[in-house]
Amino acid sequence: SLIFGYLKIYKRGILTHNLTEILIYPGIAAVFVPLLNIYSILALLVIISVYDAWAVWKSGIMQKMAKYQMNTLNVFSGFLIPYISKKVRARIKAMKSSKSKKKIKVNVAILGGGDIVFPIITAGVIMKGFGLIPAIFVILGATLGLSYLFFFAEKKKFYPAMPFITTGILLCLGIYWLIGFI
Repeated sequence: SLIFGYLKIYKRGILTHNLTEILIYPGIAAVFVPLLNIYSILALLVIISVYDAWAVWKSGIMQKMAKYQMNTLNVFSGFLIPYISKKVRARIKAMKSSKSKKKIKVNVAILGGGDIVFPIITAGVIMKGFGLIPAIFVILGATLGLSYLFFFAEKKKFYPAMPFITTGILLCLGIYWLIGFI
């Protein structure tokens, strides 16, 4: 962990950053899963989703916090997901053929740490209480909710991910419940 911590802070890169994040969140979940039950995690998901929507769309505090972490602290708690427009992709291709060393700005979508850790905690709580199959439905729901957001969100706009993730989780758990009782 010391090596990854050093790399994350002093040898910054998207790959190193995201790898350390992947290792952090299961540890956080291991602490909280034993403390929660189905009712508390579902209530927590709803509360966090409402707060996330307010903090992004109404107050803007999430954007300020993310910018502060990245610009002042040089550390961000979440995933950085690079994406390239077709125009930039064409410039990169032209630069490769000309052996140019110019820097190109790549757009990055950011996904906060809570957007990752809450679905992991939810899957753990559901698995603890009901088994592996419903926990897989939680993972599927979170993935579908986040995929919906990534595919339909407008570029350069901020969106709260938790309402989409929570909706996906609740829909998939509802489908599992219907399948399980039919």
